[in-house]
Amino acid sequence: MDSLKNGVQNPAVIDLVAHDPSSDEVVLGMYEEREWDGSDERLFELQEKFNTYLSFALDGEMAESYPHDLGKRVRLQLNCFFPPDSTAFAFLDQVKEALPEGFTFVVCIPDPSQPSGECGSGDCGCQES
Repeated sequence: MDSLKNGVQNPAVIDLVAHDPSSDEVVLGMYEEREWDGSDERLFELQEKFNTYLSFALDGEMAESYPHDLGKRVRLQLNCFFPPDSTAFAFLDQVKEALPEGFTFVVCIPDPSQPSGECGSGDCGCQES
């Protein structure tokens, strides 16, 4: 496996760390470019990615790397090119329920009506799981 490749398939990489000034949250974004296939392997990859992100946020690495964001709420954001299938959504609902206080979770799907194919402001398909 290419250790520099990002996305759900590589749990060792934090794909995105950003600050959303509109909500004053730290956004930890992960990417899934592949179509959902309902496989146990894909759910395992997703679980490992979430574990990496939670560890990054809770074990002090995020605070050490981004001290100016200390104390801010954290939004885990799954950016996918295709809507998750029912198996993935069931798993994502479990993840949302298990998140510690101070964390939120959204799934963001690019809006094909946007010229860039990226999330727009409010009408992009981002939704709480």
